[in-house]
Amino acid sequence: MPHRVYPRPRPRTPLAVMMFLCCALAALAGARADETADGSGGVSRATLPNGLKVVIVRNTLAPVVATSVNYLVGSDEAPVGFPGTAHAEEHMMFRGSPGLTADQLADIGSIVGGNFNANTREGLTQYLFTVPSEDLDVALHIEALRMRAVLDSPGEWRRERGAIEQEVAQDLSEPGYVLFEKLRARMFAGTPYEHTPLGTRPSFEKTTARMLKSFHDTWYAPNNALLVIAGDVDPPTALAEVKRLFGSLAPKKLPAKPRVRLRPVHPTSFALDTDRPSGTLMIALRTPGPRDADFAALELLSDVLSSRRFDLYGLVPQGKALGAEFALDPLPEAGLAYAVLSFTAGADPKALEHDARAILARVAREGVPPELVEAAKLQERSAAQFQRNNIAELASVWSEALALYGLASPDEDLERIERVTADDVNRVARRYLDLDHAVTGVMLPRGSGRPIVTHGGFGGQESISLGEARPTALPSWAQKALERLEVPPSTLHPVVSTLPNGLTLIVQSEDVSDTVSVYGHIRNRPETEELKGEEGVAQVLEPLLTHGSEHLERVAFQQALDAIGAREHAGTDFSVQALAEHFERAVELLADNELHPALPQAAMEIIRGQVAQGLAARNASPGFLTQRSLRAALYPPDDPSLRMATPETVRALTPAAVRSYYTRVFRPDFTTIVVIGKVTSAAARAAIEKYFGAWTASGPPPVIDLPRAPPNGPGTVTVPDQSRVQDRVVLAQTLALTRSDPDYYPLQLGNAVLGGSFYATRLSIDLRKNSGLVYSVQSLLQAGRTRSVYLVEYASDPQNVAKAADMVAREVTAMQESPVGADELTRVKACLLRQLPLTEASLEQIAHGLLARSDLGLPLDEPTAAAKRYIALEAAEVQGAFRKWLRPKDLVRVSEGPTPP
Repeated sequence: MPHRVYPRPRPRTPLAVMMFLCCALAALAGARADETADGSGGVSRATLPNGLKVVIVRNTLAPVVATSVNYLVGSDEAPVGFPGTAHAEEHMMFRGSPGLTADQLADIGSIVGGNFNANTREGLTQYLFTVPSEDLDVALHIEALRMRAVLDSPGEWRRERGAIEQEVAQDLSEPGYVLFEKLRARMFAGTPYEHTPLGTRPSFEKTTARMLKSFHDTWYAPNNALLVIAGDVDPPTALAEVKRLFGSLAPKKLPAKPRVRLRPVHPTSFALDTDRPSGTLMIALRTPGPRDADFAALELLSDVLSSRRFDLYGLVPQGKALGAEFALDPLPEAGLAYAVLSFTAGADPKALEHDARAILARVAREGVPPELVEAAKLQERSAAQFQRNNIAELASVWSEALALYGLASPDEDLERIERVTADDVNRVARRYLDLDHAVTGVMLPRGSGRPIVTHGGFGGQESISLGEARPTALPSWAQKALERLEVPPSTLHPVVSTLPNGLTLIVQSEDVSDTVSVYGHIRNRPETEELKGEEGVAQVLEPLLTHGSEHLERVAFQQALDAIGAREHAGTDFSVQALAEHFERAVELLADNELHPALPQAAMEIIRGQVAQGLAARNASPGFLTQRSLRAALYPPDDPSLRMATPETVRALTPAAVRSYYTRVFRPDFTTIVVIGKVTSAAARAAIEKYFGAWTASGPPPVIDLPRAPPNGPGTVTVPDQSRVQDRVVLAQTLALTRSDPDYYPLQLGNAVLGGSFYATRLSIDLRKNSGLVYSVQSLLQAGRTRSVYLVEYASDPQNVAKAADMVAREVTAMQESPVGADELTRVKACLLRQLPLTEASLEQIAHGLLARSDLGLPLDEPTAAAKRYIALEAAEVQGAFRKWLRPKDLVRVSEGPTPP
């Protein structure tokens, strides 16, 4: 699959804040005999008589399954003048179908873990679930009902239109989205690709519910869909359930898809402002699509141009750029290739563009080094193994390979990459690195107006009434999931040991792939560990660690990683991922970089200048001012969290100061390492001890924890941001609660009722579903060792900021005044319980969870203990915790964007 670095905007549904990607290829069948089983990799395929293709990929990482229903329709098929039709219908698929109301769908999605989402692309619309394996039938029931029909009622569309228009405003408030939108409009003028799938407010105002129903009736059909199921399932049983639920759906006669007639690209350049502290330069070129014979060679070309051994990234250590990569973005009938470079505020983007173009032009003339092509192939082989370490990602990779690339499996993409030669790569470089037909876009950083601070509370009397949290009767096939309130068994059995130097080692053996990953964390806090006058030293040290070790300079170190197909990162959070056969060498390289960094003075001087220049822009950027204003409103003036690096403190740093900070902070007795993958605990311990065992701590243990904070008072802060058409809003208050306090669990359970369990929450129902004031809203309890913060975040049009804030405060008050209903409490308990296995469906997520619990001083099996606690909690305990800890009249409101009225 191609290397992507720039986030191409894809419309999202309002339903989930997290979305894992999932797995499988298998076209399953009904009565006719075209079911097949692929003996390599546990893949089953079939095609039902109605044309539905089904792929089942078995992966036993966790008792979890991911489903991906891929409809071969997207924004390409939208009527002329209505570019967001496919995206709007994607939203309406969550507004009810015959036999399933919108409220039932939201409730069921939350009950099975809340991990459901969708996205619309040019020729593809995907609906995604990741659920415990025992709830696979629930997810399939939903998808079968939605494939059969959708309500698309005028009333539901009126309500949903407000939310989708908030999504449009949200994306138009992101300069990165605007840059990409303008680039596409120039690259694909006169084709369906000139618009992103998002849509526009004017087109949504003209769109009717009848148009959306017609779109569904035309394109949503089993013979226009691919169902991918990945995870811990029994393929014959899963296939039988698919046949039972989808087999009666009738195929449809599909209209011809519109042709994409590409026009010549006219070279052009444009610039726009950004509220980010650094600038971005994009040089974009048009390429063939993923089904073209040249695409595999283009994938390798992209990998080579992104290599840290290649000249494009070489602009970073030279001080000419902050970052540099090259990416491919495949569309159905074409593709985009682009160099993406970031630069400090005040730098000359024209000079950077000149250097980048010179490098690309040289590649077009002279080609690339053959050894980098071979290194890229090895990295692709390694990446193919790592895809198996995440059930949701596995489903995503299979879906993309089949639905977008037109391949039989992801392995086929790897096979065609293996056949590519260096000559092939150089040939496509000559043909497609056509800089005479490039489109160049630049985002130029600019500052913000000063924050406007007012004291006292916010909000007033509004006419909008709060929705009532009343039970929704569920279909019988979903009711059984609600009734199953039990602690799910964990698949984790970590082996924990401590090295003589105090380093904690956690080993979790897994065998779903031939890979091993190492993740490490050093407990640290720059706010308490940076010496006075040296603020910013941590920001200088981090990029300096990319310059290799005392034994291998930067390029030689990357060459050593490429030789084993490994990826590595050094720092207070460090990691390396490699094939199992190269595990020990990978640990050796990681330890060399982490314990013996080169920290070259010449590089330090370049980085120091870049960081100083970047801080000048960052400290005036709206994003930074928003976060700083929030902290200033929550904490006393002398709180360590308010310490701030400045250009002056960074320019005063010496190499000795950087080295001294490294020595104080990087110490084994504050370090935890997780080794996870195809390795035994004994082998992991031997390798870690061999390469990290001699590491010693220097000096007394540093102070890490922040002091306890007094209760904050109310306040309102507005941070002007001219690049946004919509306000980003944070409501917050401090809590004296710590993560180890027993009240953490009733607060967390109550938070799930209020806004922390996805779509079927009080805040989402009030602010999004019923009133359309926001696109999404979430609440979060951030609990630490010494203090906590309660947050509610949303984005809305300026005139709705105060309305939404008032509704939030009233809902918090309602949680204090009345106990949560028994049915509502049961449903959020079901959601939280089912999230436990979902957190074990990705090796990376498992590792980060273990590190997080270690950092907080919690038992490694804390999620199981939490599940038991949630089951036992009563509504009165939730109400009591909200009364004790939350102060809705003291909520601070900080908004970034246009000034609210």
